[in-house]
Amino acid sequence: MKFLVRFLVVGLGLTAATFLRAANEPVGPPNIVFIAIDDLNDWVGCLGGNPDVKTPHMDRLAERGLLFTNAHCQVPVCMGSRVSVFSGKLASTTGCYEFNAEFHQAPTLANDLPIPLLFKRQGYHTLGGGKLLHSGFQGRLAETFDVQLSPGRNPTPKAMMNWPVKVWDFGPFPERDEEMGDHQLAAEAAEFLGQAQSKPFFLAVGFHRPHVPLHVPKPWFDLYDRDALTLPKAPIEDMDDIPESDITRQKAIAPSHAEVLKSGKWRDLVHAYLACISFVDHCVGMVADAAMEGPNAGNTVLVLWSDHGFHLGEKQHWAKRTLWAESTRAPLIFAGRGIPHGARTDAPVGLVDLYPTLCELAGVPVPEGRDGVSLRPLIDDPTADWDRAVVSTWLPNNHSIVDRDWRYIHYADGGEELYDHRNDADEFTNLASDPRFADVKKRLASWLPKQNVPLLKVPGAKAKKGE
Repeated sequence: MKFLVRFLVVGLGLTAATFLRAANEPVGPPNIVFIAIDDLNDWVGCLGGNPDVKTPHMDRLAERGLLFTNAHCQVPVCMGSRVSVFSGKLASTTGCYEFNAEFHQAPTLANDLPIPLLFKRQGYHTLGGGKLLHSGFQGRLAETFDVQLSPGRNPTPKAMMNWPVKVWDFGPFPERDEEMGDHQLAAEAAEFLGQAQSKPFFLAVGFHRPHVPLHVPKPWFDLYDRDALTLPKAPIEDMDDIPESDITRQKAIAPSHAEVLKSGKWRDLVHAYLACISFVDHCVGMVADAAMEGPNAGNTVLVLWSDHGFHLGEKQHWAKRTLWAESTRAPLIFAGRGIPHGARTDAPVGLVDLYPTLCELAGVPVPEGRDGVSLRPLIDDPTADWDRAVVSTWLPNNHSIVDRDWRYIHYADGGEELYDHRNDADEFTNLASDPRFADVKKRLASWLPKQNVPLLKVPGAKAKKGE
């Protein structure tokens, strides 16, 4: 009898607590604040990618929400990654592998809507500015945003400061933050978020920095002691066990590591990249604080992501366009309504998962055919079982598969790489030829895409120099 009484009391207590919690939660669809950052790798304090970096605002946002420590892009280059994010589909499904096709140009996406337009069709007020889709929302996508915010373009000096190629130049410029397009965009977004909104909104903000050229005002350079900076680990022998392929030895638009070393400016470029990260962190803080502390805070979900990572000498490589960790790993943070505070998960997830996740959080029906999956189970319980791996692709039939402990790379020409992240986080030792790990390779290979749409060829879709 005592057991029955205690059971009823506890049960009724839980029911009452659940009822009260539900009664206090906002009703109706949540607002969405969607923050994209260009070319930001894992050099964020909470991700531990660089010991010197100063990112207090992103670190604070992670403390306010859920940090995905094992998140990866689906394409390690700007246009292809953003098409994947905004469509919820893999490059192997769409044929948009690089700069060959933008969303509005791809016949494989003719019946698809970018996520903010989908939300607009569901009654959301949509606002967007800065770098979101690489070439903007053109053609049939022109109706995506009810309000166009600032394009967020950052100024550059008339003459090169420290590098002979303008797009890879770096140095302190301009004088004030207010002259930077990213800052102007952040201020505009923060102003909107500072006002109570009566209609659910989808606010998309795309920051350009730390994409090259690496120019921000001098105070951001002054945050760092240039001579005391920690340089990336980049032993030249690291490439000895890497298969020779068009991908691993590609001639990229970026400078080679040998060129950077010859110039004597490796440390200066690292300094400039860190300065740009701290600047964009400040811009993120302007938007995040307005979203999380303003009048719409109780009913807002914020997601922050970067389109891909960035090499600064690792694997003798600069920029992106590889299937190694420096290219594929990207920051990903959820915060706000219904998101646990101060949580983190090492479950392998992809940026392709953002589309179905935001749909589920907002009660928007997920269109059929998405390659991503909802991250809602991990939001509800960051320790939940997650028996998945994440796929990244660079050009047709070249794929990287990542789970909690391993990275497996399979190239179109048959070359392979395998890294044990438990013992080799820097991916220095390729274990692909070791027979002891044949079962690991087989298991990870089961996640390789079954469909590989050929590279779309769209007239006029070409990479810009230095992208």
